[in-house]
Amino acid sequence: MSHVFDRKDVDVAWCPGCGNFGILKLIKEVLEELGSDHRSSVIVSGIGQAAKTPYYIDVNMYGVLHGRALPVATAIKVANPELNVIAEGGDGDMYGEGGNHFLHTIRRNVDIVHIVHNNMVYGLTKGQASPTSQKGFKTKVQVDGVGNEPFNPLSVALALNAGFVSRVNIGNSAHAKEVIKAAFMHKGYALVDIFQPCVTFNKTNTYKWFKENTYLLDATHDRSDMASAMSKAFEAMPMPLGVLYKNESVTFEQRIRKGETTPLYASKHDLGEIQKKFESF
Repeated sequence: MSHVFDRKDVDVAWCPGCGNFGILKLIKEVLEELGSDHRSSVIVSGIGQAAKTPYYIDVNMYGVLHGRALPVATAIKVANPELNVIAEGGDGDMYGEGGNHFLHTIRRNVDIVHIVHNNMVYGLTKGQASPTSQKGFKTKVQVDGVGNEPFNPLSVALALNAGFVSRVNIGNSAHAKEVIKAAFMHKGYALVDIFQPCVTFNKTNTYKWFKENTYLLDATHDRSDMASAMSKAFEAMPMPLGVLYKNESVTFEQRIRKGETTPLYASKHDLGEIQKKFESF
């Protein structure tokens, strides 16, 4: 089905059945339903199969080095607070190579949507274990099975007081779309960790596996209760899906720009005053 944000000039280079297709579809639908246009949004991504996503969406995009999407997204949001900024990539890109930026973007509370395709494996480089791979998971590199403790992005985000922490399963697209839309509407940093199968290199964590090992949080869960959210983040088999925690506070760009929203390119500067500053050093 055609979509206003479709690109007609590129071929989608993913394996048939990949969970990335569902995420691509939902991002385009949410952008349209929230009234975004081609110029008001920008998607920043790193390296990987998941990071190819913005190449297939007709909006502004910025492709960066492996793991470096978040600092660039931060800079874009500060330079033009009126833009709708999304940082997007895979679990390896965001939690491995970009793990340091993950921590400090949360601390700053930048008003961006952080979408992470979590398939528990490195897909682009042919199937090595990723930070979220489970113990015992065997690959051509980890022939005896993964021995490391899997990275828990939800508990880490909560420990740093992230304002919006969520997880969804692309196998349940209606629920995933609802949560992604809520993340876009949140003022401040918003994490959406998306379970999505890699049908080629991960034969363990399949659509069936994610369905059988997750459950939806119901209305009794208090999204404002940090202790409850942290408890949910540590649950395993089944793992909870939904918004674990939500709390809005002053954002990074609001503090840095002191409420000013004029894009930097449109700002006027007194060159004489700038020269005086240089001469004062």
